Amino acid sequence: MFSLLLAIIYMAFISLGLPDSLLGSAWPILYTELSVPMSFAGIVTMIISGCTIVSSLASDKVTRRFGTGTVTAVSVLMTTAALLGFSVSDKFWMLCVFAVPYGLGAGAIDAALNNYVAVHYSARHMSWLHAMWGVGVTISPYIMSACLTGGHGWQSGYRTVSVIQAVLTLCLFLSLPLWKKRQSTSAETEKKPREKNVFKIKGVTAVLICFFGYCALESTAGFWASSYLVVARGIDENTAARFAALFYLGITVGRFLCGFVADKLGDRMLIRIGLAVISVGIVCVGLPLGIDAVALAGLVVIGFGCAPIYPSIIHSTPHNFGEENSQKIVGIQMASAYVGSTVMPPLFGAICELLPMSVYPAYLAIFAVLMIVMSEKLNRLVK
Repeated sequence: MFSLLLAIIYMAFISLGLPDSLLGSAWPILYTELSVPMSFAGIVTMIISGCTIVSSLASDKVTRRFGTGTVTAVSVLMTTAALLGFSVSDKFWMLCVFAVPYGLGAGAIDAALNNYVAVHYSARHMSWLHAMWGVGVTISPYIMSACLTGGHGWQSGYRTVSVIQAVLTLCLFLSLPLWKKRQSTSAETEKKPREKNVFKIKGVTAVLICFFGYCALESTAGFWASSYLVVARGIDENTAARFAALFYLGITVGRFLCGFVADKLGDRMLIRIGLAVISVGIVCVGLPLGIDAVALAGLVVIGFGCAPIYPSIIHSTPHNFGEENSQKIVGIQMASAYVGSTVMPPLFGAICELLPMSVYPAYLAIFAVLMIVMSEKLNRLVK
């Protein structure tokens, strides 16, 4: 029964990734049809991110009140409704309205499922869970592309994904008895006293800063990869685009592979290995060589290095801070992550208005150093 539940959890994380790349895929056509500036995509993504942060911070109370299964099912239902709303939007303000339930639903799913898997399953399942998110992110652009090339419009792309989400929503509601039985095994954890102010717990601030640094690095590396390769390295646009995509493929494949060694190596060792690989990748990207292959390979190496860090930080949370505190801390970690991924890439864009694009490796290196310092500080504080 629990194997069936785990399969449903994997599907839920695929669904979490599915909508994430839809807006970017559809926007080149969407903004012209809505007669708005191209930059207005940032308004929609900021609304989604803001609502995601709110729901992540509220996840502890909501999940304890209703349970992980119910929260996940209702949240996927919210994203389904939001995607359906996107598909019928013919005004920009409508996108903004439907961005609210999408962001609220996505944040709740992320925080609730991450903590649930961290508490109830081994490290390998956490790694594979996040690989499932990568599968969802990879699939959705192909769905949108197929709808556009087939002459069905971007609306059909959103409708198709909303149908997939609706089927998953039904599966989640039907699976609620499985969640309740699994959670009944955690009764002893619920009886343990929780820290009201989790920031008093040693290491919480360090892990939040580390998580912020990771998401800042991953999102900046992926978002600006093509621009750096074209502008600073003189690589042609098609090659740059392919290797920017390989960065995300490196993360997804890396998480699948990490799943096979995660239980043996442990979260702490995986984080250290990931940070070392990221550092090597950044050096390769920044080396002033005339050989483009080194910089291109370095981008893929950074992706592989990123692979174990996010899942390992989340999975180690119950061990580091106690299962009774983990849901609240995971929610705050998610909020910290979304701040990093939302704020830091635009900040790099602003920096490039003053400095050359060649500062890209140095910008990434700042976050890599921040992660190394904070993760090692956490290791000293949490034995």
